[in-house]
Amino acid sequence: MSRKHSVSLLGILAAGAIGYWLGKTTTAHAATGRVFEIRTYTAEPGKLDALHARFRDHTLAIFKKHNMTSVGYFAPTDEPLSKNTLTYILAFPSRDAAKKSWDEFRADPEWQKVQKDSEVNGKLVTKVDSVFAEATDYSPLK
Repeated sequence: MSRKHSVSLLGILAAGAIGYWLGKTTTAHAATGRVFEIRTYTAEPGKLDALHARFRDHTLAIFKKHNMTSVGYFAPTDEPLSKNTLTYILAFPSRDAAKKSWDEFRADPEWQKVQKDSEVNGKLVTKVDSVFAEATDYSPLK
């Protein structure tokens, strides 16, 4: 399987997990506006462990401070993605709420310090992919 297809498959599986975790339907999402963001980070060579440490030790707490609900964090088990990829899912009440939370997160002095300190030997992330999604009403993972 190609890297492109592996990342897409990981995103699809993550979206299914959202439906399972929340047990929500498409109709319910449309009524409430609740959205999920599936983010996939490609780490710089040799920096994946440092990226995991930054999330584990700092980022999750800062997300929580800015009303960013962590649904799950995933590490691929097959190469080549296992060497450089982190995928995670966040939940937000709406797209507007997601934008507000991300803006506040990026402006947070604590985050700015954590990012600067963790990247003293170079950037940790090469690429970020973001997809907004909602659970379908037919998800078998309810």
